[in-house]
Amino acid sequence: MRIIARRTLREFWEQHRDAEQAIRAWYHDAKVAHWRSPASIKRVYVNASIVGENRVIFNISGNRYRLVVAISYRYEVCYIRFVGTHQQYDRIDVTTI
Repeated sequence: MRIIARRTLREFWEQHRDAEQAIRAWYHDAKVAHWRSPASIKRVYVNASIVGENRVIFNISGNRYRLVVAISYRYEVCYIRFVGTHQQYDRIDVTTI
């Protein structure tokens, strides 16, 4: 998968050092993945939540943080839509962000 934009992830882990290792691991996994459908994501990330508008929510660092990506399965692209704490996550609408 192509991931747009890694910079968003890096800026987040620079502010939240405890998330760096988990975000880097997710980035590595996603970069080499060939996700063709939500089911292919669920095979690897059982706790990922699949929501509308091709959005997937990943739990980061023992569920302390949330990562929301929009996925174009056809073009194998992950668009980082949100990364933040649970409190920040609770204030967004994942289908429109």
